[in-house]
Amino acid sequence: MRATLVFSILLALLLVGCRKENRLQKALDAKTGAIEMPAGTIELQEPLVIDGANNLTLIGNGRNVLRVAAPGKAALIIHNSKNVRLENFTIEGNRDQVSRRFALPPSDQPMARFNDHNGVLIENSEQVTVEKLTVRNVASYAILVTRSKDVTVQETLVGDSGSVDEKGHNNATGGILFEEGCERFAVKGSKVRNVRGNGIWTHSMYTSPRNRDGVFEGNDVRYVGRDGLQAGHAVNMRIVNNTGGFVGFPADIVDLKTGAVPAAIDTAGNVENSVYADNSFEEINGKCFDLDGFHDGSVERNVCVNRRDAQSYPHGHYGIVLNNSNPDMESKNIRITQNKIEGFRFGGIFLIGSGHVVTDNEFRKINLAGCNENLAAGCLYKADEPDLLRSGIYLGKGAERPGPATSITIENNVVQGHGMAQWCIVAAPGVSKAASRIGNNVCSN
Repeated sequence: MRATLVFSILLALLLVGCRKENRLQKALDAKTGAIEMPAGTIELQEPLVIDGANNLTLIGNGRNVLRVAAPGKAALIIHNSKNVRLENFTIEGNRDQVSRRFALPPSDQPMARFNDHNGVLIENSEQVTVEKLTVRNVASYAILVTRSKDVTVQETLVGDSGSVDEKGHNNATGGILFEEGCERFAVKGSKVRNVRGNGIWTHSMYTSPRNRDGVFEGNDVRYVGRDGLQAGHAVNMRIVNNTGGFVGFPADIVDLKTGAVPAAIDTAGNVENSVYADNSFEEINGKCFDLDGFHDGSVERNVCVNRRDAQSYPHGHYGIVLNNSNPDMESKNIRITQNKIEGFRFGGIFLIGSGHVVTDNEFRKINLAGCNENLAAGCLYKADEPDLLRSGIYLGKGAERPGPATSITIENNVVQGHGMAQWCIVAAPGVSKAASRIGNNVCSN
């Protein structure tokens, strides 16, 4: 009798949840108007879909929860819609239940096609606002925006999300992603906590339009396994006034097999006319800035500080690294000024390309690894460039492609750390220091 009663109660609760889900989907099918979230928790057996809507608002009271109870593309999908607003409710995924391990998608597939188990998926839509949401425990992306315009995410909390691949390394998932040529988008005043991949970022396939006119401002990103923020294949990005820390932790999920050394702020693809300014990060198990593909832009007044010893950062690297992986760009005309970089495993800044201005920066407590005296730290990375990892400012001969450092202004910088009195500013074999303007730098051990 008791077992029958318990079963009857559970069945009744399930039916109530189903009725709530069905009523909410029916309201969304009206495609317009203001919809108040039903009270309490809704168990989703399939995604809620907003398709072809115009002037639609879905609003909660801060205590409403959409809980994913069955596998699907996302908890909530917005497709081919305009002027949609989501506000003040929680999406709770089922990461622990699906527990599927998967790698990054093939290079010819966007994330939206490849990745299931997202929180919010926005595709082919315009003027969408996501405000004061909490998204947690999703296996893929908390918020994934693809081929859309005028999308704003603000005052939103993302936590405890993302998956790993078959080797237990992160596959970039967990945070907020804009991809495939998104335009005029923003993430402001939001928090990311404990995600396995990237915190807030953009991405597009090589054959797709670049993302453009995006802003990441005033966000706080902490405990991420890959990058804090990233501009990937983008034009006119502003990454400003963000804070964060503990990037590249836990160390055992870092994805080194694809070369994904964590960075507080990363760059990928072809990125130009962009600004990284006034950001502050601490405890970075990787790089402060990775400027791979970055050109004709500025990196100004940022702070990255590590306070522990070299062993605490097993994937630690240079403070700032320039690179040229994308064949459509050249590393040129970057203004790097008034940044404070402290406590990095190797050097302060690795330079390639031309026309850069590197002035008024502070590189302190660098070369924590003690290169080259400490060979166990992997200091002799390239046999023909023995000074590569022990130099404060290194003028390289290229990175993924040849790109000798030349015509660079390097002035009024402070360079302090192990061996910096001797290895302060060094040129790679075949690169001429005389081809750049170097002066008034203060170097000390």
